[in-house]
Amino acid sequence: MNSRREFTEPGSRGEHGVRYGVDTLPGVSNTVEIYTDGACSGNPGPGGWGAVLKYGRHAKELYGAEPAVTTNNRMELMAPIRALESLTRPSVVDLYTDSTYVRNGIMQWLPRWKSNGWQTSAKQPVKNADLWRRLDEAVRPHEVRWYWVKGHAGHPENERADQLAVKGAQEAAGR
Repeated sequence: MNSRREFTEPGSRGEHGVRYGVDTLPGVSNTVEIYTDGACSGNPGPGGWGAVLKYGRHAKELYGAEPAVTTNNRMELMAPIRALESLTRPSVVDLYTDSTYVRNGIMQWLPRWKSNGWQTSAKQPVKNADLWRRLDEAVRPHEVRWYWVKGHAGHPENERADQLAVKGAQEAAGR
């Protein structure tokens, strides 16, 4: 027997009244779980990002390489961006990152940066503003709950996201 749960479109704050139905199967989560990580071969240097997506009984792995000189923070941002952009419909998402930069940025700093014209409280331009804007856009159609997990602490999906990110960084470095 399926049960049906409805939620208002994230980001709409109810002004459009758009609602999506989510079918749930007994014993199967209707939430997309995403585990992300970024890596650099040198910082700055060539980089990579990785993501593990899980939905019910399905899993998908994504990774990418950035051969140009980049930073670990940029790769940490690319992982959730690309994972969220890969979703084909508005979803409830539990997103796990081992980056306090990403989690604090999206949950605490981003609203202030936007209201300050993409400047920090010290009136300096926000670093990686291009990716923060892209992440802000990627989050918009979804209901995303952000979680921090300790990196390299044995969490299987986080470890796998790290392996994928390292693979991307190695490919970017030509190894």
